Amino acid sequence: MQIRDADTGIVLGPAGARGRILLGALAARAGQAVPVRQLIEEVWAGAPPAGAPNALQAHVTRLRRLLTVRQDAAGPGRSTVVAGALGYALRPGAGRLDAERFGQLVAQGRARAAADPDGAGELLRAALSLWRGPALEGSRGGAVCDAAAARLEELRLVAAEALYDLCLHGGRHAQIVAELEELTAAHPLRERLNEQLMVALCRLGRPAEALGVYERTRRCWLRELGVEPGPALARRARAIAGHAVPDTAAHAAGLQGAAPDGGGPLSARGLRQEIARLERGIERLSARRGELVGRLEALGADGTVRA
Repeated sequence: MQIRDADTGIVLGPAGARGRILLGALAARAGQAVPVRQLIEEVWAGAPPAGAPNALQAHVTRLRRLLTVRQDAAGPGRSTVVAGALGYALRPGAGRLDAERFGQLVAQGRARAAADPDGAGELLRAALSLWRGPALEGSRGGAVCDAAAARLEELRLVAAEALYDLCLHGGRHAQIVAELEELTAAHPLRERLNEQLMVALCRLGRPAEALGVYERTRRCWLRELGVEPGPALARRARAIAGHAVPDTAAHAAGLQGAAPDGGGPLSARGLRQEIARLERGIERLSARRGELVGRLEALGADGTVRA
């Protein structure tokens, strides 16, 4: 988490870990007051020093100074930290937060997808280019920053999936294989990304590798969740095994969202089905965990079964 000069791109700070955590927590709830107690918990990881409120105030003062560097005090884009009865709040100037700009570009890209797929793809690329690493890097570890980072990462992956749908729809599958391989390695349980990689590989005349992606994903799901991947991925594998080259229509529909009753990847029914399937897997995993815990408790210190 950093403050950069908007003109030069130079990193202004914060220099210390606690300053970065404070900035991350305030940015995660930009425009909202974060209680002092919660900020103390976040900044000192549950082990605050004596006089923590005063120490926090000192960090806020240093953060304010950083935010005023090269800013016009009367300008509309000015960012600052304000104190109130409920705590401290970051009030960012318009367009000052990367997360805000990212969301705007993604929304614009989705809105243009049907009428101008190429323009929509450029907007989504621009949105994803704002990412310089993991969300809130250097600020994580507390409840506020961890929750915000998970939400932002999900938004990033959804935007990437939308971009790759457009690329597949436009026949640009060769351009995205390397990116998809990297993302599926980092997120092996992500069905949509794995399906997109399968489609791209198949179109490049590499169906055996596409089916290998399915088998790898299936093994990962069974190992981690105790259930098979969803039916859409299985259908894709069967189609590829039957030598069917995936067309582009499904990907355009996937980006715009299926009909409300269509059961597609973005439909309410499809999402409910996936949630129910995952919940069944969680129940099985919980039961298995209880069984193993019981067996562990039945063992003595030397590994023998207690009488």
